[in-house]
Order: sequence, then C-alpha cells, then structure tokens
Amino acid sequence: MEDELNEFQEYLDRIMFEQNNMGAPDLEGYSPYEMHQIIYAPFGESSPLKLIDMQNSEYELIPIFNQIKYLLSYIDSVGDLKLTQKGFLPTKVVENIFKQKFVDEIAFCSSASKIYREADYLSINLTRILLEISGLTKKRYNKLSLTKVGKKVLANNQQLFQLIFEAFTMKFNWAYYDGYQDEQIGKTGFGFSLILLSKYGNKERLNNFYSQKYFQAFPIFEENLEYDDYRLDEKDLHRCYSVRTFDRFLIFFGLIKIRKGKDWLSDDYITKTELFDKLIKCVPPSSIGRAGIFN
Repeated sequence: MEDELNEFQEYLDRIMFEQNNMGAPDLEGYSPYEMHQIIYAPFGESSPLKLIDMQNSEYELIPIFNQIKYLLSYIDSVGDLKLTQKGFLPTKVVENIFKQKFVDEIAFCSSASKIYREADYLSINLTRILLEISGLTKKRYNKLSLTKVGKKVLANNQQLFQLIFEAFTMKFNWAYYDGYQDEQIGKTGFGFSLILLSKYGNKERLNNFYSQKYFQAFPIFEENLEYDDYRLDEKDLHRCYSVRTFDRFLIFFGLIKIRKGKDWLSDDYITKTELFDKLIKCVPPSSIGRAGIFN
C-alpha cells in the first residue's frame, strides 16, 4: 500500500512539474516556473534575465548612475556631508548636481527662477535615497558619509551599478512619488517589462502596448485595485504602470527613449536604446538550463 501511495505522489509531482514548466501565451511563452524566477529572483542563476558587464564608457551613458556617482565622489571628498534639519541635501550641493545636467528633469515646482531644494527634483531626491538604501552611504548625527562598501565600489562601475540597480528595483518603493494606492504595480514583475522591451523595443510602440501585456500577465492588479472608495478606470491603471516603469525607471537608467504626446494625458511612444541590449540579455522561454526533480 505504501509503495502505491508513493507512486501516486510521484505521479502528482510529475503532473505539477510539467504544468509549472509549460509556457503560457499571456506570459510571452514563459512558464510559471520561469515567471517565478523573473518576479522573485530576476537576476538569479535560473532567471531568463541577465545583467551584462559593460565597458566603463558605457556606464557613463546612464543618467542616474552618473548623478549618483557624482554625489558619491563628492561625499568621499568632503568626508562627512552635513544635511539640512529635515535630512535633505544642502542647497549648494543640489545646485551643483543640477548644473551637471545628468538627468533631463523639470522641477516639481517651476514657479521660481532658481530652485535648488532637494525636494524640488525627483531625480536628486532619488539619488540620495538610493545611496542610503543600497548601503553605499550611512547617516549619523544628520551627516552623510560613505560606508566601507561605498568606498570599495566607487572605482568599480560594474559593482556600483549593480548595487544601485538592485536597490531601485528590489528595495525602493515605486509608489513614493505618486498617489496611486497599490505600491506593487510596475515594481512586481519589472523583469517582465524588461523582457517585453527586449522583444518589442526595436520598433516605436505606444506605452499602452506594454501596459496591456503587463496586466495580461498580472491580472490581479486589474481585479483588486481600489482607490479612495472607487475603482480606478482602465486609463488610470495603465497610466500608473507607464509613469512608474517608463518615466521614473527606464528613462533614468538610459534604457529607453520616450517621444511624448501632446500633453501629460496623451500616450507616449517608447523605444529601447542601444544601451539596453548592451546591458540586459533575455533568454528565450524554455531555453534555461535547469535541473528538474525527475532528471
């Protein structure tokens, strides 16, 4: 009897294994197993996504990387950087960063001719946050200084970039700069967005093209999202994904170009840059070498 039960359990395990490794159309042919890797270990050994080591000159094409490295080098030169009472970068430092024009950005508040508060510039605020959550800097007595890790990787572009990229994609709250309730839209399965760009990004396509494929892969967001006691309409949902994925992620890392519509409500046109394929490799579905439990 025990042998029969073991055989039956082995049969059930085999069925589950086969189902988990069967490609799904809504997942661009990737299996549930592969999607699990994409979501929870996007750059792990079994994931279809791979970060490629680039030349130093190629890292210099990444806007937010250059801005972060500039601030990191400045902090290293002064030793301890005193912050404002609210914990922001001092005005002089913000002004110096802004004048470098690493990131093409309009201030949140454009009423004044000169705005040099950290809170007025999303990318500068993000720069300081990423330095902290990536473990590159530490804050003590309202002063910012480099950690041992920060000093070690400052001269290593590949290691520095990887820490920054992982901090943004895995640790940073993507809802921090918007009013949408669900924090996970865009961030969960960001690796799937990279796969979509890798596959379709050579041709200029509407942002809505990508958001539709994203929500096909993650329908739970369309089913469960509520905001201020009313259900978001489809445009709001797709706008949330687009802003977080394209305007506040991929463009900062130099991985896409955006051709804007007539106004902020219009659809944008997205293409991947040459840098994208130099940095990110996507292995096709069912081509990942992995050891199954029945091998």
